Amino acid sequence: MKQELKNHLLPLLAIFILTSLLWIFQKAVWYNFIFLFFGLLWGSFFLDIDHLIYWFYLEPNLEESRLAQIAWKRGDFKSLLRLLESTHLLHTNLIFHHYFFQIIITLISFFVFTSSSAIFPKAFLLAINIHLLTDEIIDFQKDPEHLKLWLFAREKKQLPTHALKYYLLTLVIINLLFTTFLISSQ
Repeated sequence: MKQELKNHLLPLLAIFILTSLLWIFQKAVWYNFIFLFFGLLWGSFFLDIDHLIYWFYLEPNLEESRLAQIAWKRGDFKSLLRLLESTHLLHTNLIFHHYFFQIIITLISFFVFTSSSAIFPKAFLLAINIHLLTDEIIDFQKDPEHLKLWLFAREKKQLPTHALKYYLLTLVIINLLFTTFLISSQ
């Protein structure tokens, strides 16, 4: 779980520090830093709700789902995190970890980044996009077939494995663009 946190929080920490340094020189309003911080923080964990949806609604009859429900009712979040750590690779049919969601969130992000001056939604959406991209890159490096399994779950037609790197490269470029939009807004 520590590695998972590092994988998701380090890129966002780098974005926060870079953005903050640039905003200091631009004399940004102090509360924009708070909106930036909380947007990145909440967005980085938002996609993990997907696993709760999986346990409580999509597959409530699994043994791991019953354990998750018991831990949730008791408020034993440490056990819930340990269960998530040990089972998250088995969750391949998630709502937010699907290419269709990624297309929708990218389109929403383009709209928000180009038409809004609010920092919180931009930071929140950037963190969601980076969280998903980080998961995809890590899975692609470990096992591209597993990435295809969860990214294109419920789909009969899938991208060929060799095309995944172009899919990911496109998303890296889009996220760099979003990061640039965030840094330049304040």
